[in-house]
Amino acid sequence: MKEISMEFTDPALLPIHEKLASGRRLDFEDGMTLYRSDDLHGVGRLANLVREKNCGRDAYVVRNEHLNYTNICINRCVFCAFSRDQGEEQAYTFDLSDAEDRLRARLHEPIREIHIVGGLNPALPFSYYLDLLRMAKEIRPEATIKAFTAVEVEYFSRLTGLSVDEVVGALREAGLAMMPGGGAEVLSERVHRKLYPKKIGPARWLDVIRTVHGLGVPTNATMLYGHIESLEERVQHLLKLRALQDETGGFIAFIPLAFHPENTRLSHLKATGGIDDLKTIAVARLLLDNIPHIKAYWVMITPSLAQVALSFGADDLDGTIVEEKITHMAGARTPTGMSMDEISHLIRSAGYRPVERDAFYNPV
Repeated sequence: MKEISMEFTDPALLPIHEKLASGRRLDFEDGMTLYRSDDLHGVGRLANLVREKNCGRDAYVVRNEHLNYTNICINRCVFCAFSRDQGEEQAYTFDLSDAEDRLRARLHEPIREIHIVGGLNPALPFSYYLDLLRMAKEIRPEATIKAFTAVEVEYFSRLTGLSVDEVVGALREAGLAMMPGGGAEVLSERVHRKLYPKKIGPARWLDVIRTVHGLGVPTNATMLYGHIESLEERVQHLLKLRALQDETGGFIAFIPLAFHPENTRLSHLKATGGIDDLKTIAVARLLLDNIPHIKAYWVMITPSLAQVALSFGADDLDGTIVEEKITHMAGARTPTGMSMDEISHLIRSAGYRPVERDAFYNPV
């Protein structure tokens, strides 16, 4: 990286700037220094150096649609406001005709990515998921089907007795092209035991993703932050993702997910603030030197803060979404979707150039 003269109110950032300028990789202590620094502007400028080196003033956006096919889930994680038991109020499952109706309702829009995730519903056979993919691909042959987290894939393996390799092979044959990065939460066994003990833990999540990448299926990566995790656990999470990316090269983007406590069993906690959100995006951009894109997910941090995040390391605002359910059931006040014109305006007014992309960040 070309060295640029910088002044910081926090002198602890100077050695990090020198590392970046000389092309050296940041380590755990650097991550902790960045998180603990009171110089938010300085942390942001460091992240922006990397962001602009990678993609200049471009900011990506995709025309996408979310399909959350069921909220019935056997895991019932402590932090989740989305999941329900069978028969509980607000519990739902789309049958294939429901899902088809929802996808056909948006056919007037040039959707390029369909994002399909849901709960672990024991009433659904594996054939349901294959039929769901086939149906989505038939309706939207031009769109990339990005479906099922590592948690869902591992569940399909247990449900069928098939290996993860065999499950992924069947899903690919039905239309799967990419997987989202959900279910990682925080890659800490302590947090796993306390908040999502029925869900696969950190080692198994990494192992499933390693297998998926080895089969040639790219994924995203996430971190759910702002609950009971420590800063140390956040940094360790990022470094575990970086190590796996060194090994597989299969991550396309990283998405920090701000925890929304409303309507969860952690409703006593305060929601994340803008400083924490921006700093988390910046630290991710600086530590994840091998993951190409960092996403400011406007659904979780608000469109206005996502604008600011473009100057703190983020290069992607996700997309139009169309009826996101999971975060909104946790009390999110953001829109459930935005138009391409609205998102493009956000990007331009922040001083960046909107670039419409497909699921793999190819401009369209």
